Amino acid sequence: MGNGFTCMTKKESKDVGSRNKRLGRSQRKLVAEEDLHLQALSMALQQHQLSQRFEGSTSRRIGSTSSRRRNLSESFSANNKKVPEFVENIKTKKFVLIHGEGFGAWCWYKTVALLEEVGLLPVALDLAGSGIDLTDPNSVTTLADYSKPLIDYLENIPEDEKVVLVGHSIGGACISYALEHYSEKISKAVFLSATMVTDGQRPFDVFHELGSAERFIQESKFLIHGNGKEEPPTGFMFEKEMMKGLYFNQSPPKDVALAMVSMRPSPLGPIMEKLSLSPDKYGTGRRFYIQTLDDHALSPDVQEKLVRENPPEGVFKIKGSDHCPFFSKPQSLHKILVDIAQIS
Repeated sequence: MGNGFTCMTKKESKDVGSRNKRLGRSQRKLVAEEDLHLQALSMALQQHQLSQRFEGSTSRRIGSTSSRRRNLSESFSANNKKVPEFVENIKTKKFVLIHGEGFGAWCWYKTVALLEEVGLLPVALDLAGSGIDLTDPNSVTTLADYSKPLIDYLENIPEDEKVVLVGHSIGGACISYALEHYSEKISKAVFLSATMVTDGQRPFDVFHELGSAERFIQESKFLIHGNGKEEPPTGFMFEKEMMKGLYFNQSPPKDVALAMVSMRPSPLGPIMEKLSLSPDKYGTGRRFYIQTLDDHALSPDVQEKLVRENPPEGVFKIKGSDHCPFFSKPQSLHKILVDIAQIS
């Protein structure tokens, strides 16, 4: 009495213990998420400093350099973790991740970390004029120009190697282009809420919400005239509030904040170009589509239409994902990518 202490029943003690455990788990989860975000922001800062320091070409890759592989193997041994056995049976372990309009290699930071954790080899590339690539976006006028970092990468992999290509949004046009020209280097192509177009179609044509290409070019306030107002537009970039509603309606605030300081204007020419896709090249590629079911940029109906008109080998769906599942549903996206890698 009067000593400030109260006695708890066994049940109360058990409840408190359970609550503390739950709090411990949630706190650990928050700490893990904080670590990921700090790594991403640190990476973004380092890349910004690199781009300021060098006038020449800077690295366009995130993940799977020899030092990262060495660090990965060290971390596995330090934590007494082993690469899952199923990974050993996967023939193509290298994933090449291609971002969409306005994004860069930075957007894949969660996917890179998750794929590396299970022993796969992800590489995220910056397309021309994107991320920390120093190309002026206003000078990127064709899909070949835009896809050049991907094409250079495919040209330089050993002849006996293949990769799994993953393209997000407009990046789907780039992996379609790669399938047409380098099908022998590509084991599988994964279209992630992406423009999977048919022969003779423009990537822009799938974005029905933006209206016709002609009207967009005539009326859009988002266009950039890099060569002067009297010349045709060279790029586009949505206002921040519109971007948040289009791309990030389910994404964590910290990832949205990262995107807001990292997004760059997109070149217009590549998405207005009609693709030339042949049955004997593009048509022989193994294509898979991942649909995002709470997508405000490329609606589920439009994604369903793309799949119906240009049927892939397999279709996967992520519930509750906005246009950017690498932010909003990273674990679900990771599981699907690993599942696709295991399809023989």
